[in-house]
Amino acid sequence: MPVIPLFPRFAFSMALSSLWLSCVHADPVTTLAPVVISGQADASPLQPGFKEEQARLARVAGGTNLIEPQKEVRLVTLRDALDFQPGIVVQDFFGGIDQPRLNIRGSGVQSNPVNRGVLLMQDGLPLNEADGSFVIGLLEPRNARLISVLRGANALSASATTLGGEMDFRSFTGAQNNVLSVEGGSFGRLGLHGAKGFQGDQLDGRLSISHDKAEGYRHHSDSKRTSVQGNFGVRGDIFENRTYLSYTDLDFDIPTVVPKDRMYQDPREVMGDRPGDAPNVYNTNPHRKTEQVRLANRTYWGTDDVNQTLGVYWQNTDDTFTEPSGSTRTDSNTYGAQWQLGGKWNTVDYRMALDWARSDMDRDLHSMNPRSGARIPGSTRNYDLQAENRSALVGLQWHVTPEWSVVGDLKYTQAVRDARNQGNGQSLDQDWSYASPKLGLIWAPSDKLRLFANVSRSNEAPTYWEIIGSSGMNKLDLQRASTYEIGADGKFNSGDYASNWSLTLYRSNVKDELMSFTDGSGYGPSTTINYTDRSRHQGIEAGLNGTLPAPGAGAFDYRLAYTFSDFRFRGGNFNGNQIAGVPRHLISAELLYRIGGLRFGPNLRWMPTETETNHLNLDGTQQDPYALLGFKVAYEHDKHWSAWLAADNITDRQYASSYVIRATPPSANAPGYLPGNGRSVSAGLSYKF
Repeated sequence: MPVIPLFPRFAFSMALSSLWLSCVHADPVTTLAPVVISGQADASPLQPGFKEEQARLARVAGGTNLIEPQKEVRLVTLRDALDFQPGIVVQDFFGGIDQPRLNIRGSGVQSNPVNRGVLLMQDGLPLNEADGSFVIGLLEPRNARLISVLRGANALSASATTLGGEMDFRSFTGAQNNVLSVEGGSFGRLGLHGAKGFQGDQLDGRLSISHDKAEGYRHHSDSKRTSVQGNFGVRGDIFENRTYLSYTDLDFDIPTVVPKDRMYQDPREVMGDRPGDAPNVYNTNPHRKTEQVRLANRTYWGTDDVNQTLGVYWQNTDDTFTEPSGSTRTDSNTYGAQWQLGGKWNTVDYRMALDWARSDMDRDLHSMNPRSGARIPGSTRNYDLQAENRSALVGLQWHVTPEWSVVGDLKYTQAVRDARNQGNGQSLDQDWSYASPKLGLIWAPSDKLRLFANVSRSNEAPTYWEIIGSSGMNKLDLQRASTYEIGADGKFNSGDYASNWSLTLYRSNVKDELMSFTDGSGYGPSTTINYTDRSRHQGIEAGLNGTLPAPGAGAFDYRLAYTFSDFRFRGGNFNGNQIAGVPRHLISAELLYRIGGLRFGPNLRWMPTETETNHLNLDGTQQDPYALLGFKVAYEHDKHWSAWLAADNITDRQYASSYVIRATPPSANAPGYLPGNGRSVSAGLSYKF
C-alpha cells in the first residue's frame, strides 16, 4: 500500500476540516436574485482588484490581456481560462489534465516536454525554475481571481526578458469565492473543488483543494491532478504581508503521436495497437509524474508616492518524464528573492528592482528500447545542474502631458547554467550577461482610446532541457530579438452596450533562435540548436468583446479573438520557409444569449489554414485546417447555486491538436501527430457560501 507523504496528508486534512466546518456552521441566507460582485473592496497593494490591475496595464506601452477566469461558463483546464484571448496560443497535448503547449509570439512553441519562453508567476513571484523551464500542468485556474498577461518585452518583472513576456496568476484571498463544486463528463472526467476562507479587519486566510481525473479520449491517456493551495495575510494602513503555500501532484499517461493516416482512421489508437508498432506505448509506458511543494512570502510597505515590496520563495519539484526513447527524472530545489522600489516624483513614475533565483537540480536520464520498453544497458547518465539568474531593473514613465507618456525600462541580467556529468566528471559551464532595454510612447486622448508604440530588446538563455540532450551536454548561445510594436485599444459606446477592442502589430527580428526538433522517426529524443542565421516573428493580435441588445429582456454577450502569426527563416538552410509549430491564423469566438441568471450559446475555435509541422515545409506533412464547434449553457439560480453544461466538438471533427516538430524529412509513415478529442459533453454544479 503506497504511503502518502506527510505534507499532502496534513494539507488534505486541514482542507476537508475547514470545508466541513464552514458548511455545518453556515448561517441560513435568504435567496436573492443573481448578483455580480467585482471584489474591489478587497483590493490591496499585493492583491489588486480588476480596476487597479486594469489601470496598471494601461501604463504599459504594448499588448496586454486581463482575464477574469471565474466568469467562464466552464473552468476545467488552462484552455478554458485562456480561450478568446488575442496573442495567446494554446495547443492541446491530448486534451486531458496534461501539459498543453503555451506560446506568445512564438516564444518556446517548440519546447517539449517542458515549456519555456514565458515567465509564469503566482501572485507576482516566478513559478519557473531558474533555468526558465516550467511544467504548465501544475497550474490551477479555478484558484485564480485574475490572470494578467504582458505580451513580449512589455513584461515589467526584472527577470522577464524573453520574447514571450509574463503571465501572472492572482489568487483569491480571504472570504472571496467560498465554494464547493463537482463536475464530470465524457471520457471519465471527474472534478472536485472546494475553497473556504475568513476575513477580518486586518487578518485573512484561505484554503482550497481540488482533485481531477480523466480516463481520456485516446487509449493510454489516463490523467489525474490533486492541488492544495492556501494563503494567509495581514495588513495595516501602509503595510501588508502575505504567505502562500501550495502542493500539487500531477500524474498522466501520454498516448504519444501516430502517423497522419492513422489519426483519421481511428483517432483513439496509439502506437502498439497494431502488430509490429514501434514505439509500442503499452511496453514503453510514456507518462509524466510531477510533485511540487511551494512556499512564498511577500511584504509591501509604503504609499503611492514611495513604496517597497520584498518577496521570497522556495519550491521543490520532483518530476519524472518518460517517453518512448527514454526517461528523465529531475529533483529540483529553486530559491528566489525579489525587491522592488516604486513611487512618484512630480510627473514621473519610477521603478527599481532586484531579482535573484537559483535552482539546484539532480537529473537522471536513461535510454529505452522503443519496442520493448527495456532500459538500454550502460545508457544511464546522472547530472548535477545549477542555474542562477541575477537581474536588475530601472524603469521610468514621464507624463509629458495628461495625454502623452514616455516609458523606458532597462533590465540587466547575469545568467548562469552550469552542468556536470557525475559519472565521468565532464562539465559544461555557461554564463551570459545581457541588457534588455525598452522605450515606448503612449497617447491617451480620452478614456475610450489609447494608442501606443515601443521598441524593445529581448534575451533568452537556454534551459537544461535544451542543454542536456541524448548526445550529452550541448553548448548553446542566447536567443536575442529586437521587437517593434504599435497598437491601440479602447471602447465603443458606453453603458450596458459598450464594446471593448484591442489591436496590436509587432515584428521581432530574432538572432540565434533556439530551435528544438525531433528526428525523422517522430519518437526519438529532441535536439536543440541555435539557428545559424536570422529569423523573423511578426503578427497581428486583435480582440473584441461586449454586449448587444437582444429580443425580449435579454442581451447578447460576444467575444472574438484573432491571432495572426507569420514566422519565417530569413537566411540559412531554411531561408524563406515558415517556422514550424504555430498556426498562421487562429480565430476563437463566442456568442451567449443572457437573460436573468441564464446564459447559453455557441462557440468556435477555427484554424482556417494549414500549419507547418517541419521546417522543410514538405507537402502532405502539414497540420490540416479545422473548425471546432461548441455550445455552453449556464444557469445561476441564486447567489448560492449555479450549474453549467458544455458540448465540445459537436460535429465530431477528426483533427490534429498538436504534433512533433522536425528539421529533417520524416521517415515513411512515421508517427508525428496527436489526435484531438472527439465529441464530448460535460456538466458541473457549484454552491457558493
